[in-house]
Amino acid sequence: MKFKNMFSPIQIGPMTVKNRFVVPPMGNNFANSDGTWSDQSVAYYSERAKGQFGLITIEATVVHKGAKGGPKKPCLYDDNSIESLKRITDACHAEGAKISIQLQNAGPEGNAKNAGAPIEAATAIASADGRDIPEAVPTEKVYELVKGYGDAAVRAMKGGADAVEIHMAHGYLVNSFMSPRTNKRVDEFGGSFENRMRFSRLIIEEVKKKTEGKIAVLARINSTEDMFGGLDNHDMCAVAAYLEECGIDGLHVSRAVHLKDEYMWAPTGIHGGFSAELVANIKKCVSVPVITVGRYTEPQFAEQMIKLGNADLVAFGRQSLADPHTPEKAQEERLEDLTPCIACLQGCVANMYAGKPLCCLVNPVLGREVEGLPKAEKAKKVYVIGGGVAGMCAAFTAKRRGHDVTLFEATDKLGGNMRLAAYPPGKGDITGMIRSYIVKCEKAGVNIKMNTKVTAQMLKEDTPDAVILATGSETLVLPFIKGIHNPDIVYGVDCLEGTRPVGHKVLVVGGGMVGAETADFLAEQGHEVAVIEMRDAIGPDVIHEHRVFLMEAFEKYGIKQITSAAVSEIFSDGVSYKNAADKSDETIYEARGFDTVVLSMGFSSRYTHRDGQNVVYDFAEELKDIVPEVHMVGDAVRARRALDATKEAYDIALKL
Repeated sequence: MKFKNMFSPIQIGPMTVKNRFVVPPMGNNFANSDGTWSDQSVAYYSERAKGQFGLITIEATVVHKGAKGGPKKPCLYDDNSIESLKRITDACHAEGAKISIQLQNAGPEGNAKNAGAPIEAATAIASADGRDIPEAVPTEKVYELVKGYGDAAVRAMKGGADAVEIHMAHGYLVNSFMSPRTNKRVDEFGGSFENRMRFSRLIIEEVKKKTEGKIAVLARINSTEDMFGGLDNHDMCAVAAYLEECGIDGLHVSRAVHLKDEYMWAPTGIHGGFSAELVANIKKCVSVPVITVGRYTEPQFAEQMIKLGNADLVAFGRQSLADPHTPEKAQEERLEDLTPCIACLQGCVANMYAGKPLCCLVNPVLGREVEGLPKAEKAKKVYVIGGGVAGMCAAFTAKRRGHDVTLFEATDKLGGNMRLAAYPPGKGDITGMIRSYIVKCEKAGVNIKMNTKVTAQMLKEDTPDAVILATGSETLVLPFIKGIHNPDIVYGVDCLEGTRPVGHKVLVVGGGMVGAETADFLAEQGHEVAVIEMRDAIGPDVIHEHRVFLMEAFEKYGIKQITSAAVSEIFSDGVSYKNAADKSDETIYEARGFDTVVLSMGFSSRYTHRDGQNVVYDFAEELKDIVPEVHMVGDAVRARRALDATKEAYDIALKL
């Protein structure tokens, strides 16, 4: 077997886990508002069990009334949720998986409005700007909170759980006691290491006593807080050893507090194992099993972590969202079938914070497992026009349902603009998604026709039953900007793909995500780059965790930023612009002296024109008199995120 270490069993306390693949706890907002787990929760977890994950950890579950951090959080502070938990554990046990459930009080990272009560922490220090200021937990109440963990663990055991995981990381309640950065107490829970760890010790002792050794007891800890004055890796080695002395059966080692959440859920350019050395240091200090987590996607480095003894199990968090059958595909050596997480953070982290059910750019089935994939009532002849991610997703989904599907691509490459999104620094993993979609189309049996531009006449002759227009978008060209059609101007897509060269000194017009990443791409190569943007900041549409590293690159390469600038004219060597922040300023400013101007202001749908405020879809309108069903998906409707494109493609494929 290729990954023999990853597929060896392991003992964690009284629990035997069949392999080393772990689903970590991830808030998913699938639970019911009353704190019970839903039918979708059952379908979600059981699908990962079917995919052969050995240990599945149920999301952070509230242990104290008045500490609920979101409207769709499961709760174990009373018996109400036991029955729904039992449905999950039964379904997963039937597939050979073990179930752990994370016990959490969000503490200072909670929300008083959602909780219906003031949030609490070791000390009255807000976790971040704009967050509620917590109340310091009174000394006597700390002992009451300890009992809540024990009671919740008993309910987890009654619900069929094989283990509980006490959340002691990421700045939540227990972590706020552990860290000198957030614990300024002077009672028996503050000051020395022993005192700051007292809450953790009491919780472990209470849980162990209440569960009588019948289930495994684990703890989620940080490898480092990544904050000045917070717990560093050396501190956490001591913490890990202390927790082992307290009787913990295993450790799940994550990283960072929310102020540094780019290290909690690393973006695309941060690869699996970015915390490996920190975890290995902790592993050296304990004899209990250690789970490592952090951007693991494919199993190759995970195998090395186990082989070298630097960890005992590996958690594939967002990868288990992208492809719940990752272990099964690794075991059967079908890794090209694997759907890789590209760490875009668009549907998982963003939805988690917004209180919405999780979804996934690369896996539109996430959050809809309960629906299944029904076979088509009648097989139809379906033409999908456009081989970007929307077109491919629609094609293989429709084919799997039983339709006769042909995919047409006008160029010699599949992937559309998403393929070009892989070119900027740190985005190379996106090509894995494109390739996985191509494999899905091929293995489903989609008929793929390259270098074929579909016309209305062709459709009149071929008479398909349905057409899905996934024709995508093209570079946005604003006609009111004078000189925008100057042939010297290089479009960003041509710059990325290398179809047009650029000079040493480059001005990128457009500082949204596309323009900013194009600037980073050129600066990495050694070009002298400036970016001009109408808004007051570069990359305001970039997800925070990505933007942290993008702006570090801007500083590293000295990329010049011209903001609040409304471009009025483009020249061969630069632009003129007005002050977008002050309409009373009539001054015409200039940025000139560049070798190349790169236009990267975003994208607009192909085959459309505007009629006043309305968008007219020319090709779609032409086809409505020819084909019984005409559907549009993705950027063909309006240039947006790939998350929208794959969701719409899946929706349409289910409706055919």
